[in-house]
Amino acid sequence: MKIQERTGAGAGRSAGPAQPSVGDRLPTAPRERKPALAALAVLLILLGALGATMLVLQAGDRIEVIKVTADIPAGESVTSSNVTSVLVAADDGINYVKWSQLDSLKTYKARSTIYKGTVVIGEMFAKGGSSLPDGKASVGVALKEGQYPADIKPGDVVAVYNVGTSSNSGSGSTGSTSASAGGLIVGNAKVDTESDDSDATVNTGNLSLTLLVDQGDAAAVAKAASAGAVAIVHVSGNGN
Repeated sequence: MKIQERTGAGAGRSAGPAQPSVGDRLPTAPRERKPALAALAVLLILLGALGATMLVLQAGDRIEVIKVTADIPAGESVTSSNVTSVLVAADDGINYVKWSQLDSLKTYKARSTIYKGTVVIGEMFAKGGSSLPDGKASVGVALKEGQYPADIKPGDVVAVYNVGTSSNSGSGSTGSTSASAGGLIVGNAKVDTESDDSDATVNTGNLSLTLLVDQGDAAAVAKAASAGAVAIVHVSGNGN
């Protein structure tokens, strides 16, 4: 009898733990939004992109320089509307004018016509301006050692050659100029000035000269000069 009573008493018990009813569950806490973390994530992404850009620029060793977007006549100055910035490979042999120097460059005058699309070099500009003989243009060139006679001086008559590897086509006023690589550009240019520490020309080259050439030859000389591909030699003559 006792055994049966115990069995009967346990028959009404559940095999598992008792579950609370739906009404007895505790309310779930709302998810906490963290806008600060989202903002931090965006900031980290932007910093990463900026860092990658800086690494690319440093790896290419490029500098931001000034490029002309519209023709600038001789004696005129650059403005904010006729120039733009471009990235070029840094080269100590080419006297690029950096974009950060734009405000200073605005106070200078073009020595000769500077054509649209030209990357500016310092020798293309000078402070103030002087009157030029009719039909003549004044062009600045930066020369490395070996690209000019050691005894060069103002008043000398020189021939101007293109010593670059690329082809630059142009026609001079004499109809005989050749701006191809290694070719004669001007046969009888005159050395107008030689730069020194007090010269108003923006310069950083080994030697900076201002050459007086026929207007028809100015574009070819300026184009070769901007590529650092000009060499000059003494020729006989009494000047232009």
